[in-house]
Amino acid sequence: MGPHVATRLTDSAVYGHLWSTPELVALFDEPAWLQAWLDVLAALAAAQAELGIIPGEAADQVAAHAKVEHLDLDFVAAETRRTAHSTLGLIHGLQRILPEPAREYVYYGATVQDLTDTWFGLVMRDVGRLVRRDVARAHATLLALAAAHRDTVMAGRTHGQPGAPITFGYKAATWADELGRQLERLDQGGRRWSVGQLAGAVGVLGFFGERGLELRRRFCARLGLADPGLSWTSTRDRVGEFGTVLALTAGTLARIGTEVYELQRPEIGELDEAPRATTVGSITMPHKRNPETSEHLDTLARVARAAAGVLVEGLVSGHERDGRSWKAEWFALPEVAQATGTAAALAADLVAGLVVHADRMRTNLGPAAGSERVLAELSARLGKHRAQELMQAALAGGGDLVAALAAAGAATAEEVADWAARPAVDTAGAMVDAVVARGTP
Repeated sequence: MGPHVATRLTDSAVYGHLWSTPELVALFDEPAWLQAWLDVLAALAAAQAELGIIPGEAADQVAAHAKVEHLDLDFVAAETRRTAHSTLGLIHGLQRILPEPAREYVYYGATVQDLTDTWFGLVMRDVGRLVRRDVARAHATLLALAAAHRDTVMAGRTHGQPGAPITFGYKAATWADELGRQLERLDQGGRRWSVGQLAGAVGVLGFFGERGLELRRRFCARLGLADPGLSWTSTRDRVGEFGTVLALTAGTLARIGTEVYELQRPEIGELDEAPRATTVGSITMPHKRNPETSEHLDTLARVARAAAGVLVEGLVSGHERDGRSWKAEWFALPEVAQATGTAAALAADLVAGLVVHADRMRTNLGPAAGSERVLAELSARLGKHRAQELMQAALAGGGDLVAALAAAGAATAEEVADWAARPAVDTAGAMVDAVVARGTP
């Protein structure tokens, strides 16, 4: 087979690193998935030999020859096009290199979905573990950040504008808490989607008779997958759940990325991505330092959501087998897996190198620093709505809040100054402590 020709920027030698990682490439590039398919065929043959369905020698020969480097991939591709069948080219390619007695036992009693759905089970298991590992790494870092900045006061923002004070520890705790739920979803979902498929033509394993269920159990066990208990050729909820959980995870990572993207703007300057000496921010504007990593997390999440939507569409399928569902999955599942896997790795590195400017956070509080506590104290004296009107009037002209409230006789200047100097973040620390305690092993 000739050299791989990339038809998309995301697949190219130049830009591919933005959309995948070496570990993900090792699962999804063509030699890798072809070898995975061959491993599935070898496991099936071995399980069949254990039950006396095919000769043991045939199973041994299938295992010995089922290596992607032994196949003529040009022949496999030509046969796939000639037969218009999804896997007949692979079958013919493997038969071509097998000794005569073993040729009849390749793919014995199996279907396309037995092969490709079992590969999905392997991929969903392995990608889920990779994503979980990197999300756990980000989660641990964020718990540490939350604890370290438990009392680092900053402006809480609503509708994009400075509101009332929070702490950076509180903000980091919201990120960690959300990622903790994504870890739970990955753990729970992983138990459901890490399964094999051996269904036969319409799901009832008719080719294998009464040995079918035991064959499926042994086949799945050989691959480190769970036995699904029931054929799932037309029930695609496992694949839909996988895509949805990954899209949710990518969305959380994008939320974190968006916050970092916004807060490192020079006019805010509260956070910075870890500096990299080799990064060029802009060819035409040398002063710029673009937020490459945090920005890309949002890009990857958009891809993940779009691909997950295709997988969810697959739940609507017809009868016992429907190629419309699972052939669309061939396109979308690698997309959501690689986008989310890449995002998880990038996000873990991003938060590990995050630079926090606590002094700038305090400075940016401005008039919001103690406004909520001042409102609370005045509300106890005047009533909440009268206090709010008084404060809004005092601040409307951009004047000094302390002097304005003192002049109005609402409180002494000393009282207002004391209230304003103590941001109302009393419960933020308690919530941070609870998240850290809950999330720490």
